[in-house]
Amino acid sequence: MIRDITIGQYYPSESVIHRLDARVKFIGTIAYIISLFLFDTFWGFLPAFVWLTVIIVLSGVPVRYIAKGLKAMLFLMIFLILFNIFLTPGEVLAEWWIFKITDNGLINAAFMVLRLMLLVVGSGMMTYTTTPSQLTAGMESLFKPLGIFKVPVHEVAMMMSIALRFIPILLEEADKIMKAQQARGADFESGNILKRAKALIPVLVPLFVSAFRRAGELAEAMEARCYHGGKGRTKLHPLKFAKRDYVSLILLIGFVVGMGFMP
Repeated sequence: MIRDITIGQYYPSESVIHRLDARVKFIGTIAYIISLFLFDTFWGFLPAFVWLTVIIVLSGVPVRYIAKGLKAMLFLMIFLILFNIFLTPGEVLAEWWIFKITDNGLINAAFMVLRLMLLVVGSGMMTYTTTPSQLTAGMESLFKPLGIFKVPVHEVAMMMSIALRFIPILLEEADKIMKAQQARGADFESGNILKRAKALIPVLVPLFVSAFRRAGELAEAMEARCYHGGKGRTKLHPLKFAKRDYVSLILLIGFVVGMGFMP
């Protein structure tokens, strides 16, 4: 179950999307996310869906690998479906005890789940196709003007990069702890939600201890290498726009303009 979580992990490949500049992918992701909240109809999602489909095909990331990332959102999707179906007023289609299923509830539930799926998959494509170091360099370059207002751009980008790097490490650590607890007789799959949550306590405690230990080791390693922020630091692979990046920006501008003309 833990290994099925792919959100935030990098999928190595040599596709066109992988070779794009991290700044282009970051800007494209922001524009894509904004487009999902511009419309209140299912037809408004069609351009975003087509755009996302093209990106997935060009990236070479397997659809099964992307679908695994949605498993982590399954509980939230179920909650949204139930919340909208039973608490949205409208024409009653079915009724049982104090629960009522309405037509508007079904429409809102489908609308919210579709938006959430497009949002998770679209934002996940950036981490699937961009290494943490590239993402850090891209964010630092884009937000560098904020340094005028004393915003620690490099430090914020570094923290996000470290957080992304820790996701697969902590997932692997949690998987090892769960297997060790299961070998001692722990059961994480039977019982109701409360029993399952209680069974996870022996996993969370050592996981937090391990996370703090790794954070301490990382801090000591950075101090041992005389890390004192981003001032004066050079980069092994400086960011530089290529022809494919300019073409991608033109296509992105066309997508944004096209979304603006939609009714």
